[in-house]
Amino acid sequence: MPISPAVTDRLVVAPEVVAALDEGRPVIALESTLISHGLPYPQNLEVATASEAAVRETDGAVPATVAIRDGSLLVGLDNAALEALATAAPGSVRKAARPSLAAALADGGWAATTVSATMIAAHAAGIRVFATGGIGGVHRGALGAAASFDISSDLEELGRTPMAVVCAGPKAILDVRATLEYLETRGVPVISVGQAELPGFFARSSGIGAPHVVADVAGAAAVVGVHLGLGLGSGALVCVPVPREWALPEDVARDVVERAIGDAETAGLHGPALTPWLLARIAELTDGASVRANTALIVNDARVAGELAARLVEG
Repeated sequence: MPISPAVTDRLVVAPEVVAALDEGRPVIALESTLISHGLPYPQNLEVATASEAAVRETDGAVPATVAIRDGSLLVGLDNAALEALATAAPGSVRKAARPSLAAALADGGWAATTVSATMIAAHAAGIRVFATGGIGGVHRGALGAAASFDISSDLEELGRTPMAVVCAGPKAILDVRATLEYLETRGVPVISVGQAELPGFFARSSGIGAPHVVADVAGAAAVVGVHLGLGLGSGALVCVPVPREWALPEDVARDVVERAIGDAETAGLHGPALTPWLLARIAELTDGASVRANTALIVNDARVAGELAARLVEG
């Protein structure tokens, strides 16, 4: 899809990011909702800075954390901006996705970007690779006789914005099979790196076979490079498992997710409040082990995205 000049006009791209793009060096977009809505201070700032550092481990790679401020799409945040997001009062930072992007820009304050809004800004800036923790998807109960149609805008964005998105798979609280089917319908290749099964977010495996399997990052770059080069208009999802030392055992991850979902149903929770509530409940049930897994996979995804972007530049 062509980039709207109105989007481009709102971009404020950090000088370091501009220089890297001009020089053909790899640039990796990072979202900002994990800073303002995902983790408490100071863990949120620690993970954000660790993710940027992981990107820089790839020689010449530059991180570009995306956020919104005063009606502008910021692509690349300095330390002061990261600190401001991390320490902002609860409720003072909007959460911006494609459906709420206009409201966030019109509001005039800070807004953190989710997967879809980050992809919009990063693509407009000329960035081809984006790292996140886990994508949103089709929520359980979204389809069927009593359908709620609770489906994340992440999936639509992947279907319409040509970028590589590196993650640890769909969030474990989702209907993963339905999410894969939706992505297939939207023309999004889903690639698992190093294993036949799709990663399970908190756990190494979801127990569900991946549509496409490659041995390593080089193999992923080969597929992504061809897909983006064909100009099909959709993104590509590259899935890497959480580092083994931080992963939850598969049976533990499955059990706590089911228990948390049952608790949410009892409480009558649904809509935008559901995902953060479920993640908080899972953290409680695992004595914080899920949070440690989540932070580890976020940093790992940033590192892998740096390697992927470097391969794409070389190719």
